Amino acid sequence: MIPVLERLERRARETLDPVHYDYFAGGAGREVALAGNEAAFRSLALLPRVLRGAESRDLSVPLLGDRASMPVLVAPTAFHRLACPEGELATARAAAAAGTVLMTGMASTVEVSAVTGAARAVRADAAVWFQLYLQPEPEVVTALVRRAERAGCTALVVTVDSPVFGRRRRDERNGFRDLPPGLAAENMRDLPGGPPGGTRDIAMSPALSWDDLRRLRARTRLPVLLKGVLHPEDARSAVAEGVDGLLVSNHGGRQLDAAAAPIEALPGIVAAVGGRVPVLLDGGVRSGSDVAVALALGARAVAVGRPVVWGLAADGEAGVRSVLEAFREDFDHVLALCGGRVPADLAADQVVRRGAWGVAR
Repeated sequence: MIPVLERLERRARETLDPVHYDYFAGGAGREVALAGNEAAFRSLALLPRVLRGAESRDLSVPLLGDRASMPVLVAPTAFHRLACPEGELATARAAAAAGTVLMTGMASTVEVSAVTGAARAVRADAAVWFQLYLQPEPEVVTALVRRAERAGCTALVVTVDSPVFGRRRRDERNGFRDLPPGLAAENMRDLPGGPPGGTRDIAMSPALSWDDLRRLRARTRLPVLLKGVLHPEDARSAVAEGVDGLLVSNHGGRQLDAAAAPIEALPGIVAAVGGRVPVLLDGGVRSGSDVAVALALGARAVAVGRPVVWGLAADGEAGVRSVLEAFREDFDHVLALCGGRVPADLAADQVVRRGAWGVAR
């Protein structure tokens, strides 16, 4: 792990209410998937190339019509005002200053137009994507999409790995069910079927299907990226449905405790997609080497969630900027050591399993 991330997590743990720390840090069940996300990266090693680098490197990557200054994005996470009074406003400003993409969550404690406004006050072309859980009521989905469009979001990130809520033992033990008074999931306010001026709960439904995705795509011209795909057949189906990108993820180990680590699933997804849409990854990324491994195995970019929250809790906007700049510096260093000039120079034949010679496919 990058040393600054360790320091910020320690400070965040000291600063946060222990119940809220457990909410952010915890995973589903026995937290096997949570631990496995980082362990899977540690099981892989890089084979550097030599005598082929450059004095300086261009880390930027194109993504769904936007361009990020580095292949490290901000993953959608909920309830940032539990970590810092400014919440998602501070996160948005930090992401914009870093020139990277912010995926703002449907469960944000600041509504989406204020988030995009904060980002674009720093950088006029700041890219903000809106993360969306499909809801059983089509009219609610339409209202959320229109809200994201009016706010200037440039893509939708549809989370598809949550037919039901994960069982998180820490939250059950702590009795954490509701936000403190004065905080709410602000994007769920003033929606069809909800109380005037009030918020609705975010609903999960195992009955949601590809038909619901088709209805969503018919309602918007924004690019749609599916988050939470781990099986190659689902990747093939998504591409056939016209989805614009995939985010390989197991929800940070917070849904199915038996789920594979995203880096383990990535090569199969990349093979199934065959370059037709960009593939991204989140889950367990804690260093520039992790970023390089994911890119070498076919990801266009990675996203980080918990490290951003630790930075936010430890030092607000400045803490988030420290996290993002630490990833930039560490990845640039690793790319140079691997003989790369641009992220696309990293290749699958540079990744091997520790203790077993052979390409990690």
